[in-house]
Amino acid sequence: MPLIRVTDIAYGRMRVPDLDRMEEFLTRFGMVRSDRTATALYMRGTDPAHHIHVSELGDPRFIGFAYYAATEEDLHRVAKAPGASAVEAINEPGGGKRVRLREPNGYQIEVVHGIAKVAPLSVRRQPINSGPQPLARAGDLMRLPKGPSQVKRVGHGVLSSPKMRETVQWFRDTLGFVCSDDVYAGAKDNLIGSFNRCDRGEDYVDHHVFFCIAHEKTGLNHLSFEVQDIDDVAMGHYHLAQFKEYEHMWGLGRHVLGSQVYDYWCDPWGHVHEHWADSDRLNVKNGSNLVPVEEALISQWGEAPPQKFIDHASP
Repeated sequence: MPLIRVTDIAYGRMRVPDLDRMEEFLTRFGMVRSDRTATALYMRGTDPAHHIHVSELGDPRFIGFAYYAATEEDLHRVAKAPGASAVEAINEPGGGKRVRLREPNGYQIEVVHGIAKVAPLSVRRQPINSGPQPLARAGDLMRLPKGPSQVKRVGHGVLSSPKMRETVQWFRDTLGFVCSDDVYAGAKDNLIGSFNRCDRGEDYVDHHVFFCIAHEKTGLNHLSFEVQDIDDVAMGHYHLAQFKEYEHMWGLGRHVLGSQVYDYWCDPWGHVHEHWADSDRLNVKNGSNLVPVEEALISQWGEAPPQKFIDHASP
């Protein structure tokens, strides 16, 4: 039995040397400032979460992920894990309480509860005419707004690690993740990646909230954010491309595992951020799969992942 079962990812946390440049990138990426202090930036999406991205001022590095506890009682339960902090008040915008832990690679994992909610931001989207519904937008011309994507929420985080098995087991034992797809190369016991989702029983959740890929380097491969729809992914791509100052890592395409339509960009310090729309949603009835790498880490349409993306790890 896992120690607790978290309900979703809350935010990613990193350090950057220039909060102004980071806010500029994340605004162009499609987030909105929720709060800012002299030493940290808190960005939100259109959903009611107070923030989905935290940037602290300092030398560039990845700090870790935060996940929501179902109850405050779960905070007290996870505080008994080896090396965990006590339950502590979060002395940051949004408040709430948390427990801090270290996963096997040394990154900070926050389990949080009671962070304030904010009012959702309005989103206007037109219906889509399709084969089954050719008159969903009858008489209404499709005119997409210019500008960035509108990020909705944070979806998942991905780590590269030489301790892939140990890392995945820690997340399953401590936070209650369950396997959606384990990926192998050659022999079936040679696991090279693991897609894991939250365990919320009959409730449907994203195909994965955490992916760990085996690699000689340790670090953040990417942070992933859901946008409003597939058009929003493409709109965000062309909005970021016009600035000619951010490295594009991969996309557009549609994954096999998870099925998201995706696009990946680097912030000014090389942290990869993903836009996606249209994920598979699974529940307890879907179980787990073992998938060969030849069928897993490819696209249903779009280019194969470039080596620079496969090898990327922000320490």
